[in-house]
Amino acid sequence: MSSRFYRNILIILALVGITLPTFFCTSPKNNSTAATGEESAWRNVYDTSVHYVGMQTCRTCHESVYQTFIQTGMGQSFDHATKQKSAADFSPEHALVYDKDLDFYYKPYWQNDSLYIMEFRTEGKDTVHKRIQKIDYIVGSGQHTNSHIFSVNGYLYQAPITFYTQKHKWDLAPGFEKGASSRFNRLIEIECMSCHNGYPEFVANSQNKFISLKTGIDCERCHGPGALHVQEKQAGNIVDTSKGPDYSIVNPRRLSTELQNNICQRCHLQGITVLNDGKTFFDFHPGMKLSEVMNVFMPQYEGAKDKMIMASHVERMKKSQCYVVSGKMSCITCHNPHISVKATPRTQYLNACASCHGGVKGQVQCTEKPEIRAAKNNDCVTCHMPHNSSIDIPHVAVTDHFIRKRPLNDSAEKEITAFLGLKCFNNDHVDAITSARGYMEFYERYNPNKGLLDSAIAYLDKQKEDEATQKQNRDYIRAYFLLNDYNKVTSYTAALDPAAMQDAWTAYRAGEAYSQLQQPDKALPWYRRAIEIWPYALDFQSKYGICLLTLGKYDEAQKVYAFIITENPNYAIANTNLGFLYMQQGNNTMAYDFLSKAKMLDPDNEQALINLAVYYHSQLQNNRAKQCLEHLLKKHPCNERAKAMLTDLQQNG
Repeated sequence: MSSRFYRNILIILALVGITLPTFFCTSPKNNSTAATGEESAWRNVYDTSVHYVGMQTCRTCHESVYQTFIQTGMGQSFDHATKQKSAADFSPEHALVYDKDLDFYYKPYWQNDSLYIMEFRTEGKDTVHKRIQKIDYIVGSGQHTNSHIFSVNGYLYQAPITFYTQKHKWDLAPGFEKGASSRFNRLIEIECMSCHNGYPEFVANSQNKFISLKTGIDCERCHGPGALHVQEKQAGNIVDTSKGPDYSIVNPRRLSTELQNNICQRCHLQGITVLNDGKTFFDFHPGMKLSEVMNVFMPQYEGAKDKMIMASHVERMKKSQCYVVSGKMSCITCHNPHISVKATPRTQYLNACASCHGGVKGQVQCTEKPEIRAAKNNDCVTCHMPHNSSIDIPHVAVTDHFIRKRPLNDSAEKEITAFLGLKCFNNDHVDAITSARGYMEFYERYNPNKGLLDSAIAYLDKQKEDEATQKQNRDYIRAYFLLNDYNKVTSYTAALDPAAMQDAWTAYRAGEAYSQLQQPDKALPWYRRAIEIWPYALDFQSKYGICLLTLGKYDEAQKVYAFIITENPNYAIANTNLGFLYMQQGNNTMAYDFLSKAKMLDPDNEQALINLAVYYHSQLQNNRAKQCLEHLLKKHPCNERAKAMLTDLQQNG
């Protein structure tokens, strides 16, 4: 399983809304050099020797700011799963969720001071399946949601249920609805973690393995790494910031409007993110243009102006005439990132409106009828920035930052009438290959419409002659892989040497293409290369192991699956295949242990049920073998192998 885990929702998931990080109410002074290339007056922006020091170090000098900041949505964004952190209701009438599509119940509960989620299934009065998972972290400030994350040896996964605080209810997590639940297998990768928390220590050659995690978004996410600043203060180099900037650390309010917004839109412009070649999610520092590291696309639609996603604050703001006309509007025009939205006086927002729309004595000029204004308490935000539901997260309403007059016909514009394309909101000059990658990402994650891939290939063709062969092949391989045109994929891989490949995903896709074409001998070196690049990507390891099994290399396959189990004992496919391998060796005790665990982890897994049926048959327990096959066919009625095995047992068993 990969980060392509939101296939059945239209727009990207945001696990939780975070308080919009803003601070300044008038047009900022630009006392910094524009960040182009590697030039900046702020000395902690491009100097890679300047490291992060952590919020507790910042606190030693900025205690009062720390005390208010930790109460904000950012400060409360991520923490250990404790009763104090949780905003959820665990009373019996609330704490039960049923997934009607997959037929699982979920019950969250506390046992002493530890949070657990129990998954179970019943038949009549009998419980026929039960799995209990301890929860390690809660993500979300509780202003909108609490979602739940667990760690297995550092590998992070999302639990299948979320508490929605505005509706005061438990329900399936966003993206787990309508049969799309991945249960306990949704990977929490670095793209997600890099916005919903402070920067973690991450195992770079993995998909979702972390060494250590912060507890909340911290000071350096907006101010940049602080080591230089701390070093200079400890040396007695104190700058009077009332007279000028302290260039040892970024002060966002002294940046240009564009660079201010680039800090905020790093996380409050969540869409289809395409990293630039050679960049990671750690490479953006405040004071840079976001386009130096990544480009963020959003789908544009005709109609349905009120349709919005939860973390689309910057996209919505940039549609506003306030932003377009003023040329100076940034997030910190209205917000102070050091103060919780809950604690911010309403007058701060109204004064921001008055700073541009003020009339006599600073009163906002408004053409609305007095009686309507009075009914809204003369509150600009209530009329022009209403709360709308988000289309990616259920049971949640957020402030719409598309500031506009609300014409009467808006209420009739409820449906999306046409997809217009993708628009990059942080770069007006995106190259063709980046655009192609945006369309492929949109297809792969959210909208499996083949027309998106046609657009991607058209963009690739535009720039074909200008790109190095391997780079160009990498993108064509991805496009044709998504089209399931495996012959076309292998026509591109034929020109490449697996040993020279530097991209793990390309190596994996090449291996998959050859496997789909029933050429495991050609798939093997590509799978091997994928795990050489990312040895802790357990999904890649699993595919490599399956290829070894197909080629009859049982000893090598067993080593691969033993490694996976060492890393994550709850990896269901590894348990399934180790059970099979031990059956081949005649070690029935080990075979049964692994197959039973595989069934507990994933009671509807086809291969686990078939392997378990084979095991029971070998032990002359044909009734239990039949039960496995009957359950398999109940969940997967088109499995021809199971049908044949069941028929054989019924006739000969």
